[in-house]
Amino acid sequence: PEVAVVRLRQFLQGKIADADRKNAITKLGEALVAAGQPAEALTVLDAAEIRDTPEAKFFRAQALAALARWNEALPLYQQAALDPRATFHAEAIFGQEEAYRALGQIDAALAVLRGLQHDPRWLSRARLRMCELLLEKRDESGANRILQSIAPNALAEKKERRFLRGRIEARRHRDNAIDLYNSILKNTNGATHSVVVATLFAIAQAHLQSHIPEAGDNFLEDFIEHHPADPDLPALFAKLDQLYAAEREPSRQELGRWSNDPVQPRRSLADWYLARYEIRLGHHDRAREAFAQLRANHPTQPFFAEALLEFAQLDLRDGRLEEAVKILGDARALRPAAAVSNRIEMLLGNSLYTKANYEEAAQTYRGLADASPPVAQAALFNATLAAFQAGDAPQAQATALELQQHGGDERMQGDLRLEEALLQAGRGEKTGAESLQKFLREFPKHPRVSEAFVALAELAFHAAPPRLDEARKDLQLAAENQPTAVASERADYLTIWLSDAAPQPDEARVIALAQEFLQKYPASPSLPDVRLKLAEIHYRRQDFANAQTQFEILARQNPASAVAEKALFFAAKSATQTMAPQSVDHALELFDEVVKKNGELKWAARNEQAVLERKLGKTQDAVTLYDEVLKGDGPPAEKREALCAKGDILYELGATDPANYRHAIELYEQLANAENTPAHWRNQALFKKGMCLEKLGQPSDALATFYRILEGEARPEQEREFFWFYKAGFNAARLLEEDAKWETAAVVYEKLAFAGGARSEEAKSRLKQLRLEHFLWEQ
Repeated sequence: PEVAVVRLRQFLQGKIADADRKNAITKLGEALVAAGQPAEALTVLDAAEIRDTPEAKFFRAQALAALARWNEALPLYQQAALDPRATFHAEAIFGQEEAYRALGQIDAALAVLRGLQHDPRWLSRARLRMCELLLEKRDESGANRILQSIAPNALAEKKERRFLRGRIEARRHRDNAIDLYNSILKNTNGATHSVVVATLFAIAQAHLQSHIPEAGDNFLEDFIEHHPADPDLPALFAKLDQLYAAEREPSRQELGRWSNDPVQPRRSLADWYLARYEIRLGHHDRAREAFAQLRANHPTQPFFAEALLEFAQLDLRDGRLEEAVKILGDARALRPAAAVSNRIEMLLGNSLYTKANYEEAAQTYRGLADASPPVAQAALFNATLAAFQAGDAPQAQATALELQQHGGDERMQGDLRLEEALLQAGRGEKTGAESLQKFLREFPKHPRVSEAFVALAELAFHAAPPRLDEARKDLQLAAENQPTAVASERADYLTIWLSDAAPQPDEARVIALAQEFLQKYPASPSLPDVRLKLAEIHYRRQDFANAQTQFEILARQNPASAVAEKALFFAAKSATQTMAPQSVDHALELFDEVVKKNGELKWAARNEQAVLERKLGKTQDAVTLYDEVLKGDGPPAEKREALCAKGDILYELGATDPANYRHAIELYEQLANAENTPAHWRNQALFKKGMCLEKLGQPSDALATFYRILEGEARPEQEREFFWFYKAGFNAARLLEEDAKWETAAVVYEKLAFAGGARSEEAKSRLKQLRLEHFLWEQ
């Protein structure tokens, strides 16, 4: 299908008859659906000249179904099924059933299937579907009656019947159900892919309900081991993760091994769930390594957006704001389903808000105004706050009104009033205290009253001169009004500074308050300030050992913060004050870290990047030499080698700058199209061009490029060349297998197997394995 898409597009660019054009457009839509590009298929099939044909309606319905837009798919299936002589009549009827089922209209789905019971060609299949629907209605007796009436001849239907018998038994005798499921998985010959996958889920669920999850994970692990590119792998990994989470001592062995295996998408899925595994154990660094490896593989499937979302959440929890925003941008680019997309946009808005990009945050939040009511309300609330922060009062008022129209209640209105007052107070505006007092008068029973009192205490503390007694009084009022978690944290934080601001501060008490805060609020955003205060007091008291410890912890936990450089500097100063030889060595190391930050407190030496600079120098020298060869009058063989080698260098540089891949493609294309180019050079250039296209995230174009080599080998005027021919063929087949295009991959392997080269046997072996694994029959 992928090659068909490329060629049909090329065909449609030429001058062709109207009838051929209509047929080609319809075929292009069909190919796009088969290639897993339903959104693009809808655009193509909506062309005026074909959109009303039965074929176009059917494939539009298929594309809409793939996008889970069932309300739109249903009428198109109905129209496509009107003509009983139509090619896709039965498929359209089953499409109707599937649409009704997805929309929760089980009785309507059953009625559609009853219309097929008089057709002996579809009787067994229709009744099997009816049995499924009755099980969804929890009508086990009805499902059992229908199941007993089925006497299928086809092996696939016999397997499905056994699976449905297992589902019925699961409600009665779970052990009997497990035995039935196990018998299917022991010998899957004849079972459809959907039945095998459904059986895997069912046996896993049965073991979960029996509280023996470790006995159920073996089935999933075995399937994933032998089907590393199965289209249902994301759901299977999710189920496996559910089993691991329920186990007392889960093993990471399989996930770790798959994570190091290059086969996709299994490798990236293993990275994702390995990260989840490590998060459950509290190993954030290991989880980040797994997520980073997943991201480095540049997954293109939309379902990986949720993995990147979890990666961003982990970074946000650990204070890596800038990196989290970049990761969310990558997740957004994958265009996931609406539910995941809403979560991404909300978290991205939160991140932008934290970065003080208030206008962009408000715009991001407002993009969720048409989401489901709970999401829309939260987004509009946040958009109003962002507009307040941006100083855009008219926009804030408009958004607040829109929130009210979306069902915002009195408590939410009070929250907005308080947040506005807190923003004014935080900016030092004169209206801040007045707005807080107004909130207390208008919403005296609001659950966040304590936060308003703490904010008033902060204003009193920061006044010039400070009104310390007033601040203590406001903190007492906050404590008397059922303080929220936020109010308690802010009050404890302010108490440290109030104690330190006393005319004769009790430094031992300030240290005790700071240490208590660190233990009580380990995730507080105020933690760096408190730790810095604690370190400064230790330093002031000449307790250099404790000062060094606190300064270093501050720097390690907040490497990107504005105080990190200062903390490293004073950690080093503290170390030098202890006069111990090992402390001086450690101080030198800390000063080196300060230099690397390239800030105000520079100390000694730069000796990092030499190896990389030498490598970059050699590369440039090589490029210069190759350019000289290409500009000179050397023989064609040398120019071909220079062209190819320069392309290879640019290919290597593409890892840091993808633009180099495009430059490499130009050179490879020039080499492949040069007059009288031998097959060895032509095929090598085309193969490497295909690899560049893969690196640029263009697998369809890469596949078409590899296919040019396979086609070119059949030309009688071309000399036989097998090395690059086989490399291109196996890479083309790999791309197809990664996209679960088993039948198309089999066709490629057949071509390789009968080419007569040194790797023919390898291709035959892979073809045989592919047919066995995916139940492909020789045509």
